[in-house]
Amino acid sequence: MLSERQRLILAAIVDDYISSAEPVGSRTISKRGDVGYSPATIRNEMADLEELGFLEQPHTSAGRIPSQKGYRYYVDHLVRLDTLSAEEMKRLKTMFAEKIMAMEQVVQHASSVLAQLTNYTSIALGPEMFSTTLRHFQLLPLSDDTAVAIVVTSTGHVENKTVSIPQGVSREELEKVVNILNAKLAGIPLIQLRSQLYTEVGAELNKYVSHAQEMIGLIEHVVGDTDSHREVYLSGTSNMLFQPEFKDIDKIKTIWDLLEETPALIKVIGDVPSGIQVRIGQENEHEAIANCSLITATYTLDGQPLGTIGLLGPTRMEYARVLNLLNVVSKQLNVFLNRWPH
Repeated sequence: MLSERQRLILAAIVDDYISSAEPVGSRTISKRGDVGYSPATIRNEMADLEELGFLEQPHTSAGRIPSQKGYRYYVDHLVRLDTLSAEEMKRLKTMFAEKIMAMEQVVQHASSVLAQLTNYTSIALGPEMFSTTLRHFQLLPLSDDTAVAIVVTSTGHVENKTVSIPQGVSREELEKVVNILNAKLAGIPLIQLRSQLYTEVGAELNKYVSHAQEMIGLIEHVVGDTDSHREVYLSGTSNMLFQPEFKDIDKIKTIWDLLEETPALIKVIGDVPSGIQVRIGQENEHEAIANCSLITATYTLDGQPLGTIGLLGPTRMEYARVLNLLNVVSKQLNVFLNRWPH
């Protein structure tokens, strides 16, 4: 547990390092009006904070920089969520007032504006499930207990999956299942498939098919994978070049390689819990961004997560500002998308 003085000094060091990108010394902190301790006192506390793992000392400097543990403590306990400037709020509200026809354009536009406002790289996972519908569903038996489930969407995307058939379900019943699904779900947006399975379609299956609940679970498992064919929108990829941390061309190349690898990027940004999440340094599972911070926010439709928008930058990131921006943008996206006819 850090003392109040240690918390104050750690927050000051993180704030100063975020703005300067230079190791921070005790004299620099003592000159801040919000600290009020002598350089000697601050020096002692900095040594203790380093011993506790919250600060690091670069070999070439007498100053300290935050460690990953220091950033995590700062984000969890010390970050001050300041309000956005009037100009920023106006720009964000204007963005959602514009007459943009396609929903994907709204997300793409939000991504672009975030990159411009922060000078970080913005990544957004598009809401393709909203406008993409089911064209056709098929179950092709391979044996008595396995089949290939085939889902074809309105975009022409085909998803194949080998599934286990519940014991006791005949091939004739499989045909009934396929006929019911195609009659009831063709033309339905992918985002609505799961809910439809447990309402009208579920009632129909219960009437005509044995082991209906097991079949519904099987179908839900299949349609749950139809969102793997999704759009990723990138903005501000060159912003990385202007961060002092990424002067090493090899380091920046590994990040760019990841940004160009869509399936890996979908996993990085799509595999996050709902709400706003902060991943710092090695908390990111992909090695290419082990020296970065990724802050993401999910946006929803009818309470269901629909997509993710995030900002990627150095661990020396303006956490308070980014958290504020993503909070506003995700809320505005939620309002906008839930007003959309569906």
